[in-house]
Order: sequence, then C-alpha cells, then structure tokens
Amino acid sequence: MENTETNEDFTICVVIPACNIADYIARAIDSVLTQTRTPDQIIVVDDGSTDNTAEIIKGYGDKLTYIHQENAGPAAARNTGIRNTDCDWIAFLDGDDQWLGGNLKLHCEVISNNPDIVWSAGNCISCLCGENRKAPTVNPDKAKKALAGKNYFEDFFTSFTLDIRGNSNTTIIKHSAIEQVGPFQHGLPYSEDIEMWFRMAMSFPKIGFIPEPIAIYHLNRPGTLSEKTTSEDKISTMCNFVRQSIELSKKQNCFDRFNPCVRYYLKRHIRGWLFQKDLATTIRGVISQFDDVLGGPYITLVKTLTVCPGLTSMILHGISKIVRILNLRKTVVKRPQKSD
Repeated sequence: MENTETNEDFTICVVIPACNIADYIARAIDSVLTQTRTPDQIIVVDDGSTDNTAEIIKGYGDKLTYIHQENAGPAAARNTGIRNTDCDWIAFLDGDDQWLGGNLKLHCEVISNNPDIVWSAGNCISCLCGENRKAPTVNPDKAKKALAGKNYFEDFFTSFTLDIRGNSNTTIIKHSAIEQVGPFQHGLPYSEDIEMWFRMAMSFPKIGFIPEPIAIYHLNRPGTLSEKTTSEDKISTMCNFVRQSIELSKKQNCFDRFNPCVRYYLKRHIRGWLFQKDLATTIRGVISQFDDVLGGPYITLVKTLTVCPGLTSMILHGISKIVRILNLRKTVVKRPQKSD
C-alpha cells in the first residue's frame, strides 16, 4: 500500500488478528483504510475462522494481505503477522474493535519527535455499545497532567501504576524491539498483551502516550476467548506469567522498578475476584504465592475478607450498584457477575 499522506522515513504495518468475527471485521479494516496517515501494509491473520470472516477479508483484494492459519489464539495470530512483514513499525488492532481517524498520524508525531522511543500507546474509548455506555478508558485530563507537557512517560511501569496505559488496539512497536524482547507469548488464553508490555518495559522503559482516545474497544462481543475461559483458568494463567515476569525482572536487574507495578496489577485483579464468592479459596492461594510482593497488612485484609466470602461479595455488589445508580464511575467496565 503506497503511503501518500506523509513523508516519514519509516514504514508501518498494521496486524489484525481475526477469528469468527464476520459481523465486525469490515468495521476494523475500514477504520484502518480511512486513517489520515495511511499504513504501508495491512496484514489480517485469519485464526481458523469457521464462519464467513475469510470471505469478507478477501473481498478487500490487494488493499491488504490475507493469511490463514489453524486456530491458535490472538497471540499466535499477531506473531504470524509480525513474521510476515518487513515494515519498521508494527501497529495492532483486534478484528472486533476499531481505530479512530487520527491513530497512526498521532503515533507518527510521537515517533518523529522522540527518536529514542521504540514503542507508543494511547487512550481509547471503552464501549458497551449495546447498553449505550461509553467513556474514555483514561481521563484525558488526568493523562495530560501526568505527562506534564511531554508526549511520553519515562517509565511504563510508573504510568501503569497511575492506571494510564493503552491496550493492543492503541500500541505501536518498532519491529527491531519486538525481535529483541521476543514475540507475544503463545498459548496464553488471557492477558497476552500485558505479558508482552511487561517484557517491553523491562528493556525499553520509555513509552510514548497519546492522551486523547485513538481507538474504540468494544466490551460486549459474545464468544471471545476470554469469555470461554473460566475464572480459575484466567487466575492460573495470570499467576504463571506474573511469576515469570517477576523472575525476568530480577534477572534484568529491574525488579525495583517493576515491583510497584506488579503489586498494583495483582491488587486490582484481586479486588475484582472478591466479587465472586466461589473464588475465596483461589484468592487465598494467590496471595500466598505473592506474599513477598503484596505485603503483610494487605494479605491480612484479604484473608479477613475471604472468611465470609458470601457477605463480602454481597457488600461489594451493593457498593457497585450504588456507584452505578449515582453515576460515580468514570470509566465503562463490564458489570461484575454474581455467583450462583
């Protein structure tokens, strides 16, 4: 694809994984084709679709590169795209989400103004569109204040603990950096992007960030891999890659930087798990694995909350309902599921 809109001396490939998303894939592809900064290549990896996803993708002809593979998950699909491009930079978009028009142009500004940066992320809109609920994942004013006039953070781990980060739909990475840190971890049914970002930040702390939303993240699509994965499997997966990340940070002598980030990450997830009364035993197992990270006072608190998990769950659901009724929540999230 010829880039006629800019004079940058670098090329960009967009990698889009797709699996059984015939109702959404055209929306994603169209949002890339209408960018104010056109990409140099678009690769759509069909991850073993059994519906007519492939037919829709092939309908775009030479506007994109179509690759089919046996079903192996989004991480493997992204890796396939990465292996099949020679572009300098690689941007990612999930096939059931979409970009806003200025996504690539804004990333190019960050990249051009900061030659030492090898990755950049941005804000997005989280949308439960079927419920007519949408809002920026990060408050743009909060992000701008934290950036303090810059368009980058010195350390991804610091911005992460401030809850200012992008996702796979708003991230662009230099191809050579991916080759250095390694591809997405194949086989993770959950959080494969976070695992990758942790590894990236250990080697390349500095990250560009765009405070205004540059993509739309659709939360309510049925049949996603995450929905098919049980809570226990998600927790097990997360614990495994977090432990691996901790060990890697120690080998790379950056555990002191990583520790506050991983502590925040664990606490945020544990808070969500407490909504499910049937996860009390699992939660106790998690905090015992990471007592060196979480600290004694927090572990005591969680143990107390899991003594009567049904009561804890009822109270948390009650608080969540009040917050929802009073419209106090500033971001859009899926509502916690009640345990049977």
